Amino acid sequence: MTNNEIPSRRAALKCMAYGGAGTLFTLSGGVLMATDLAQAATKKMHHTHVGTPLFVQISDTHIGFNKDANPDVAGTLKQSIAMINAMPQKPSLILHTGDITQLSKPEQFDAAAQILSGLNVTDVHYVPGEHDVSDAGGGKEFMDRFGKPSNNRGYYSFDCDGVHFIALINVLDFKPGGLGILGADQLAWLKDDLAGRSSSQPVVVFAHMPLWTIYEPWGWGTGDADQAFALLRRFGSVTVLNGHIHQIVSKVEGNITFQTARATCFPQPKAGDGPGPGPLKVDAAVLPTMLGIRSITYKPHPATMTITDTPLA
Repeated sequence: MTNNEIPSRRAALKCMAYGGAGTLFTLSGGVLMATDLAQAATKKMHHTHVGTPLFVQISDTHIGFNKDANPDVAGTLKQSIAMINAMPQKPSLILHTGDITQLSKPEQFDAAAQILSGLNVTDVHYVPGEHDVSDAGGGKEFMDRFGKPSNNRGYYSFDCDGVHFIALINVLDFKPGGLGILGADQLAWLKDDLAGRSSSQPVVVFAHMPLWTIYEPWGWGTGDADQAFALLRRFGSVTVLNGHIHQIVSKVEGNITFQTARATCFPQPKAGDGPGPGPLKVDAAVLPTMLGIRSITYKPHPATMTITDTPLA
């Protein structure tokens, strides 16, 4: 697949079948069911059965990175955008779960904005990754571009199609060892934001670093996230989406489903595999199978949320 090709639905299904990394997740009443996408395609699971596209998650674009693990991160982001634009039904919005850039440089943000302007969806929501707040201003470059919805705090909420979305930031402060922190002010805001909401309303939470501890020695987690989970447990359907680790890891805990996402730039090693996290160089033919996007559909009656992870090839 070249950067300029826009795959048809049939071609996309073929890529997913041979890529071996596409999985369809259906969330109903807090229970996650997984189906291989190739199998789902043979069952002719059209959108009328699983709902209409609500949003697409992209993560860890790292514009400005140019090392061996992927010397063309702009190209793989363009491929991801082409896949989104080729969806048979346009999603309502896009969530970018951080690390837009590699080094928070203005020219990297500008390059990312130019590429992302190719999306056929105009409603795009961002949370920063640690690579987006490494400038001398501690995130000023990110906030100047994307801070308006949150009043430059990095956390905010909104509603779309009956679903309540919560953007959180966990990359401005860290516990010893590297776990992210939400902080008292953000947790107090979250409590107020959720107060009075019906427990039957589906909730989607998105942040950059994993909100549950996947691997503490590498800082893959958020040290005070348990306080946020305590506020979310009364809701019947909660989906928590993160980036940062550049691979899919998921779990279900009661009514909360946790999902990390692939990056569009380069993979990282599995937790504990090697000396530490960082860009993982793989064969050029394998790389597209380890990068990709995620689409989420929502069907209100009965309430189901479906998560589809699609590799670039």
